[in-house]
Amino acid sequence: MKTIKQLETRLTLVVGLTLLVASLPGCTTKPLMQVQLDAATGQYRFLDAGQPVLQYNYATVNPPTGYLEKVHPNNRKYAAPRSNYIHPLFGPQGEQLTLDFSLDHPHHRGIYWAWPEVQFQGKTADLHALQNVFARPTGKIKIRYGNNFAEIQAENRWLWEDKTPIVHEITNIRAYQANDNGRYIDLTFTFTPLVDGVTLARRGTNHYGGLNIRLSPIKQMKLNHYADPAGTPYRAAWQSATGTWTGATKPTVLAVFEKADNPDYPSDYIQYPDLPWFQPTFPRADTRYELKKNQPLVLRYRLWIRSGPPPTAAQYRQQWNLFQNTK
Repeated sequence: MKTIKQLETRLTLVVGLTLLVASLPGCTTKPLMQVQLDAATGQYRFLDAGQPVLQYNYATVNPPTGYLEKVHPNNRKYAAPRSNYIHPLFGPQGEQLTLDFSLDHPHHRGIYWAWPEVQFQGKTADLHALQNVFARPTGKIKIRYGNNFAEIQAENRWLWEDKTPIVHEITNIRAYQANDNGRYIDLTFTFTPLVDGVTLARRGTNHYGGLNIRLSPIKQMKLNHYADPAGTPYRAAWQSATGTWTGATKPTVLAVFEKADNPDYPSDYIQYPDLPWFQPTFPRADTRYELKKNQPLVLRYRLWIRSGPPPTAAQYRQQWNLFQNTK
């Protein structure tokens, strides 16, 4: 396994080459959307005209100094070092929308994609709670810019008992420049099993698991969920959190849309308002999704972030339609 120092060296080289290309003749305009590597931490920051959008934590993040002493002794094992997640995610007013290293659930980590029941060779491990299976960075990163977006593609390997590779993961995060409609962040996860016999399931097969969203405290919070009735042609569904986050002076919406071609679409909806935490689940309840060797599982989502009054049902549906027509 590569050492952290080797990974940091490789990350620096990849990002350096990306920035070099942007400085070649013909690349005279500095893009408004940028991705910057923090050389000290190994993490990647998305910026829009210099303002923070999100941080993708690719390298390992350790518990903050003094944190473990505040956590109940029974929960300290869940305060494990973590990587491959988004935190912080910022709102339009610079407010921090997500939370990492909470005292109640130390394994909660902003926005992360993980399952509490990963089975392999007759055993069960917990990618969600960072127990016995982990998504580890390989050091392979690609950065791309478009007219109005910045995108990062990161490679990770799921390591069973932190040593045996079982799944190859590619994470794509594309953040668009904010406009009058707000900001869009598209997430695409491609999971390709390296071995046979890996299955994914929710907790107890019918609770939580999938794209997890742990929010920072919100005033006047409302968690929303909608799905067209079964059998509806072109069935729409969405989830959102609305309210006023600390540091903001007006309400913000953080909505989640799924691609309609995701397996088991539309997902079930799980929420824990007291934390606060919510998610679109995967797979469907009372099932275990089998990852077949060399056959990728692709899951795609969009985050929609906007300040102002809560959107109407018609506005949500308009945004859902927009995402479905995005390549």
